[in-house]
Amino acid sequence: MKFTCTKENLDQVLNLISALAGKQSHLPILAHVLIRATEAKVDLSATNLEMGVRATLRAKVESPGEFTVPAKTLADYVNLLPEDQVEVSLQDHELIVSGGNSSTKIKGLPADEFPILPEVEGKLSYSINAVALRDGLSKTVIAAAKNEIRPELSGVYAGFFTERFAGLTLAATDSYRLAETHVPVTQGDTEAKVIIPARTVYEMSRLISLGRGEENETQVRLFVGENQIALRYDNFEMTSRLIEGNYPDYAQIIPTSFKTTARLPVEVLSNKIRAAGIFTTSGVNAVSFDLNAGEHSVGVSSVSTQTGAHDSRIDAEVVGEENSILLNHRYVLDGLQHIEGEAEFKVNSADAPCLFSPKGQNDYLYIVMPIRQ
Repeated sequence: MKFTCTKENLDQVLNLISALAGKQSHLPILAHVLIRATEAKVDLSATNLEMGVRATLRAKVESPGEFTVPAKTLADYVNLLPEDQVEVSLQDHELIVSGGNSSTKIKGLPADEFPILPEVEGKLSYSINAVALRDGLSKTVIAAAKNEIRPELSGVYAGFFTERFAGLTLAATDSYRLAETHVPVTQGDTEAKVIIPARTVYEMSRLISLGRGEENETQVRLFVGENQIALRYDNFEMTSRLIEGNYPDYAQIIPTSFKTTARLPVEVLSNKIRAAGIFTTSGVNAVSFDLNAGEHSVGVSSVSTQTGAHDSRIDAEVVGEENSILLNHRYVLDGLQHIEGEAEFKVNSADAPCLFSPKGQNDYLYIVMPIRQ
């Protein structure tokens, strides 16, 4: 095996795939990246058995071949090379990487020890704008459960062309909060409902962000099979297992009407919440919100027996009854970071779920359950 490429292209491909190659003491090969050169192209692959990523490297191939080397070692070394041509060749079970006036030998393992990345079978296909999908995944995965006591809640629900929306609906809940967003689909119209592991969602977002969108490519291709999902964009493709089971009917907890609605700037609200968060009891993170239509204001306050107390008010457009609710401020801030400009804050009572959404938009909602007083 022998090929040449630019340091920039090799760096970009290694950034895409090397994050999946972790420290797996029971299977050392999983810390490696597979390099496969054919007469037509060079592919680099990594997997952790749950997910796999394969990226194509622009290169001039002199002789085909395949080999695996530790991903971190290769990425760290290539990162230090000058911005120039890089020559990669295989000699006596060692990968020789040369660039500028330096050269190194990296020991590796035979390619036949590397796990085969599975193909998605019986797949449905959809095209979605890359930026819209990335943002939709980021907005919802924040609400996924951090543990796997209920495996289905540790993932993000993806519903294609369901009763909720004629496109892609993404949702996640850990029973304390719920996030839902709608993403338009530009191609494909078949109904499907799957649960994507949160780890896969984070990796999808990362990969789309790193993709260069070459040649004005703006669309991600999603392929959905019985227990797998694949994403193809730019010069890479990733595959992942899906979580088995049925996602709970979360729509029934979304209130259809509210007694009080406040409209206020997200940045101002977030800063007041952060200030109140300094004076909360650790673990509870309770901040009180008082919506006052008569005074056109929202009060934000907190009390801690250790650190003291905080009280502030925000001028706001408030419609409806006077209302108060106690919320985990960390949960609220998680949702507000995905809302720009002005937010609508809707409340029914101190004991009912409240809702945050972008003002005048209905493509994203974030629900927080109250802390019972």
